[in-house]
Amino acid sequence: MFHESLYKRYQPSFDPPFSSPPRSYWLVVSSSRLLMDISEAIIGFPSLKDPAGMGLPFLRTQYLGTLNNLPCFSAETIPNASPPPGTAFYELRNLWGSVDEDLYLLAGRALQIVTWDRINQFCGACSHPTLPVPGERAKSCPRCNLLFYPRLSPAVITAVTYGNKILLGRRGGLRNMYTVFAGFVEPGETLEECLRREVYEEVGVSVKNINYYGSQPWPYPNSLMIGFTAEYASGNIQIDGKEVTDAGWYDASNMPEIPPKLSIAREIIDWFISHHPV
Repeated sequence: MFHESLYKRYQPSFDPPFSSPPRSYWLVVSSSRLLMDISEAIIGFPSLKDPAGMGLPFLRTQYLGTLNNLPCFSAETIPNASPPPGTAFYELRNLWGSVDEDLYLLAGRALQIVTWDRINQFCGACSHPTLPVPGERAKSCPRCNLLFYPRLSPAVITAVTYGNKILLGRRGGLRNMYTVFAGFVEPGETLEECLRREVYEEVGVSVKNINYYGSQPWPYPNSLMIGFTAEYASGNIQIDGKEVTDAGWYDASNMPEIPPKLSIAREIIDWFISHHPV
């Protein structure tokens, strides 16, 4: 299953240890950027130092759990904070493929939790300050008792196959990159209904034999990508011209430019290639 390796080393938790351990991982966030150690242009793991000890002002912290038995914390600094010497702030998207896979997944978790923490300081119903809920990743309003959990936006991503070919499309803003089809689930819609609707809306094709593939957190800013495979049922390719600007059937011998590693889109395409060799 996708990215199982992280959970061999990482254990999520809500409640921090009673005493402050001598060594902890700190994932320091300024706006949507992550603080990283840099040395000779090599991007390294977030600091083992408390951000207060680095002279960074921080607003809030959250306990994330343990990685390799070391506690992990997120820390939100002020916007546009100046990085300490030997460090730099990076957009998470720009770290894709440049850092350890487990770090990338953990950083995505940290960014989502920092964002949730920041936007839920006050109750959305009565504007009263919220309080953390012990033992849960949640905030509560002491005035009206509303609970605020981190929210995820589910999206399906689908490989449509027809014999030894796969349907790939070029999306607006992705240059010449071709990928499988994806879209957000609408209220009252099942994952399968969303899959059928998105593929038909974007390329005019109906599908059958839908099978679950796997999932991936997608912290841009708070999505969960749920992967499927499906088979062509009927229809001719008719691109919508908005979400998709070109589409076609490809086999393993004539693949266009496809997404980079670490994305579930690439993993699904690699799965297709490995099961349909030329």
